[in-house]
Amino acid sequence: MTPASRSNTEWLQSLPRTNGKPGVEGMRQLLAKLGDPQNYLDFVHVAGTNGKGTVSTLTANILKEAGYKTGLTISPYVLDFRERMQINGEMIPADTLEQVAGQVRAAAAQLDEEPVQFTAVTAAALLWFYQEQCDLAVLETGVGGKNDASNGVDNTLVAAITRIDLDHTEVLGDTLEAIAQEKAGIIKPGCTVVCYPLQDPEAQQAIVAECIRQKAELVQPQPEDLSLPDQPQPLTNPFSYGGYEVELPFLGAHQSCNAAMAVEIALALWRKGYEISDEAILSGLETARFPARIEVLRKEPLVILDGCHNPAGAKALAGVLRTHTQKKPAAVLGVLADKAAAQILEALAPCFDTIYTVTPPCPRAMEAQELAELARTVAPKVKVTACADLDQALDEALAHANGAVVCGSLYLAAQARPELLKRLT
Repeated sequence: MTPASRSNTEWLQSLPRTNGKPGVEGMRQLLAKLGDPQNYLDFVHVAGTNGKGTVSTLTANILKEAGYKTGLTISPYVLDFRERMQINGEMIPADTLEQVAGQVRAAAAQLDEEPVQFTAVTAAALLWFYQEQCDLAVLETGVGGKNDASNGVDNTLVAAITRIDLDHTEVLGDTLEAIAQEKAGIIKPGCTVVCYPLQDPEAQQAIVAECIRQKAELVQPQPEDLSLPDQPQPLTNPFSYGGYEVELPFLGAHQSCNAAMAVEIALALWRKGYEISDEAILSGLETARFPARIEVLRKEPLVILDGCHNPAGAKALAGVLRTHTQKKPAAVLGVLADKAAAQILEALAPCFDTIYTVTPPCPRAMEAQELAELARTVAPKVKVTACADLDQALDEALAHANGAVVCGSLYLAAQARPELLKRLT
């Protein structure tokens, strides 16, 4: 198939992941060729290392429950490329994606350099949101913030900064301060900033400094206002914050922090004139769905799917397993070679008595055998087996009496989820 004969959607999916240059300027040029659709939309912009997808999903669901037509971008997708752009929880229809991708393709042809995929996908999403006359859009950044392609928008009402941790250090810097400075680049003059409640002091200082520079209001949930149960019931996550009490659909104390951020985002929008009732906030929190984020697919024996791909995500999953499991399950683990595999293993290995390593379906994947050797070094008391493929790993893990946890990569999660659903039904 020649490049010219590809469908517009195929063209979009075939674009390179990176070209080594900041994405925001290229995005502004592309949007200008499209008529600057972003100028007709208002935004909640979400950056951070961990929790961006959850905060974005919860916020968009609250706004939908409040009656607003709400666009949402997430990255990466888990099961279907079309997940990357949604309105009111529904993926973009395939024929509509083909149409807007064609418009982006035509606009890109007028530029000196072809855009990277994230830039083109975000532009397509913004064009679709404009065409559908969305009331608001919730944008999740890709990597970073200031130089991220999603930062080509100006009408940011609320900028949300989730937990900052070390990830993508080759691009963002190798200190929390440097990473936070880059993430805080989404803060626009006069917007409201909602910050993760347990931010590292080094990152917090950088965010506060940017708020001062931009004359932006800073709102941060306080940990003492989050009521966490002393003895939670197995596989439940009761949430209580600021008078809002609900059962969250996501496990983990960190998800309570993310939910508190979503509440504060909704309240900030309410102060800016949007009609968002307490009932909409509660319903939005309770009914949100997000695959592969500590997703419980079966309770007995336990089966969990999680796309954790960095040490902070691994620690969050480990915290859930320590809280909600009495016996150690088996793990199906796959990671990418450019991730901190040893630190991921250090966090997760104590939670398992057996680890089956696999090679995720990604060119950047760490081979199963290499991961197994590393796991044996990090966790010498854990039984480790390198599997030829995912089928072998799932066969072994699902036969484990204490259940199974599939984790380590969103690429692995995307591959494993349909297989798990098929086997579990």
